[in-house]
Amino acid sequence: MQIINEHNIILSNPETRDFLADAYYPETNGKLPLIIFVHGYKGYKDWGAWNIMAEKFAEAGFFFVKFNFSHNGTTVDDPHHFGDLEAFGNNNYSKELSDLGVVIDHFIQHEKVDDQKLILMGHSRGGGISIIKTFEDERINGLITLASVDTLDRFPKNEAFKKWEEAGVFYVLNGRTKQEMPHYYQFYEDFKNSEMRFDVERATEMAKAHILIIHGTNDESVNVKNAEHLHILNPNSELFLIEEANHTFGAKEPWEENDLPKDLNKVVEKSVEFIKNKFVI
Repeated sequence: MQIINEHNIILSNPETRDFLADAYYPETNGKLPLIIFVHGYKGYKDWGAWNIMAEKFAEAGFFFVKFNFSHNGTTVDDPHHFGDLEAFGNNNYSKELSDLGVVIDHFIQHEKVDDQKLILMGHSRGGGISIIKTFEDERINGLITLASVDTLDRFPKNEAFKKWEEAGVFYVLNGRTKQEMPHYYQFYEDFKNSEMRFDVERATEMAKAHILIIHGTNDESVNVKNAEHLHILNPNSELFLIEEANHTFGAKEPWEENDLPKDLNKVVEKSVEFIKNKFVI
C-alpha cells in the first residue's frame, strides 16, 4: 500500500496567523475517515514519534492530519524549534480553537475524506481543546483523548498568580530546550472572558460523539485521575488505561528509532480498533 505524505501545508487563519499541517493517507479510490491530531502544551506536530504514529494510522486506512497551532512557538519557516517565544506567550485557548476550526474546514473538503467520519485525537492540553471542539462542532462524531486534562484552568495559584498579574508575564522552563517560555497575562484574561466556553467538564458531559479516553497509569504530567473523571462525566465513553505508561506513552524528542514505543503502539492499535468498531469500517 502506498502512503502519501504531504508535509508543511500552509493554512491561513485571519484570526491568528499562518501555520503548518501535514496529511498522511493511503492511495485509494474510496473516501477515508479523517483523524485530526491536536498537540498539547509545549508540543508541535513533528515532536518525537508523531510522524511514525501518523504513518501507522494511514496504513490502517485513515486520512491522518497533524498540525502546529499558530502560536505554539514554532514558525512556518522553522516548524521544529520554538523560535518565536513572543507568539508562544501570546497564545490562548481562543486562538487554539480558532486554528482547529480552520484545520477541520480545510481537510473535511479533501476529495479523499469522508466528511461523515471526523475524529479528533487530542494529547494532553490538546485533549481539553478537542473535547470543547467536539461539543461545539456537530461535524465531529469521534473523539479520542490521549493523556488529556479534565480542566483548562491550569493557571498559577495564590502568590504566584498575584505575581503574574502584577508583572504581566511568568516564565516556565522548557526542560528539553532550556528556554524560558513566557506566558502573558492575556492568557488568563482570555480564559475568564469565555470561562463557560472553556469548561471541559460541561463539554464532556454534553458531547455527542463516540469517545475513547486513553491514559497511562504512570503519567507524570497529567494524573490518571483526570481520565477517570472524564469517563465518569460521560458514561458512554470508553476508558482504556495503559499500565505504567507515561505522559507521552514512551515517546521522546528526538525519537531516533524506526518503530513506535510499545505504549504508543498500544494507543494506535486501540484507537484503530475503536474507530473501525464505532464507524463500521
